Amino acid sequence: MEISIEPWKKLVIHEVIEYKFDDWVKQIAFSTRSSGGAIPTMQWTNGIVFSPANFPTTNVTVEEQLKGILHWSSVSFAIKEKFEKQIVIENATINLVDVSVNEIFKELALNLKKQSKFAVNSGKI
Repeated sequence: MEISIEPWKKLVIHEVIEYKFDDWVKQIAFSTRSSGGAIPTMQWTNGIVFSPANFPTTNVTVEEQLKGILHWSSVSFAIKEKFEKQIVIENATINLVDVSVNEIFKELALNLKKQSKFAVNSGKI
C-alpha cells in the first residue's frame, strides 16, 4: 500500500475584511443574541483572530482542491495579540480556538498582520 500526503499548494482569498477587535466582538455578540444564542467560535493564530467563509462545494471547487488550491470567498479578521479561550461581552460568550499548529493558518496570520490597518508593527499607523 502506498500512502501519499500532498499538502495544499495555495490558498486564494477573494475578499479580506478587517475589524477592530472590540467592534467585531460587539457585532458578533449582538448577532448571537438576535439569532438565539449559539456560542460562536473564532480561530486565533499568532495575534490574529479570523473567521473564513468557504465557497459551497461544487464540481469546480472540488477540481481546484484536487489540484491543491483552496478558495475562500472571504476572511474576516482582527488583531488580538493575547489568546483567551473565551470572551464574555454584553451577555454573550465567544470561544476562541488556538489553531497556531496549522502551518497554513500561521502563514495566513503573517500575511494578514502585514496588511493590517491596526497592527502596531505594520508600519501603517
